[in-house]
Amino acid sequence: MRKIATLRTVLEKRIYELQAELDQLKTLLEFANSALLEKGFKKPEIKPFFTPAPVVEEPAQASQPAPKPLETTEPITEQVLSIPIKTVTGELLADLYSDDENMRVVLAKDKQFTVDTPPFTAFLVQRVLAKMQEKDRESASAGEMPPERILSYEIVKEGDVIREVDIKNVGSDRARELKSSIRWTLEKMYEKMKMPAQA
Repeated sequence: MRKIATLRTVLEKRIYELQAELDQLKTLLEFANSALLEKGFKKPEIKPFFTPAPVVEEPAQASQPAPKPLETTEPITEQVLSIPIKTVTGELLADLYSDDENMRVVLAKDKQFTVDTPPFTAFLVQRVLAKMQEKDRESASAGEMPPERILSYEIVKEGDVIREVDIKNVGSDRARELKSSIRWTLEKMYEKMKMPAQA
């Protein structure tokens, strides 16, 4: 029975991770379709290969105290995971620091990314971060989560140049999706900035 219970926990966690990845892929597909529609392309009809099984919702753990947020003014501790985000050619785009609940994306000093560099605002801010925040606010309004657990984000700029993106109350269930979205966004921003130089 103990082995079966362990197997059940592993399966539920895997299903939750796959659902998060599927949600992120749907978001990327929606963004790609919107971009194509703006250019005059007709959105293709995509039929699913299968109907996904319903995901078992984990009960809200409102009784647990919220972990201490990661302060951007404090030095990064050893408990925080550090991930360099690079292009396929090894060009450093940013360093991503994360713990169980927060993320801090510090862009490389030689990168002059702005909020107007596509697809930062249209995709990462509006379609990912803002959507997650909106969903949390709806859950808080319904009493499903405390208001202080709502996802929040701050874009730290130096003039027009983005220096950091600080995200709080990420939650382990969204970490994978956010990391993938951030990596994809920065890679596309880098491609956009390189285009004039290649023209």
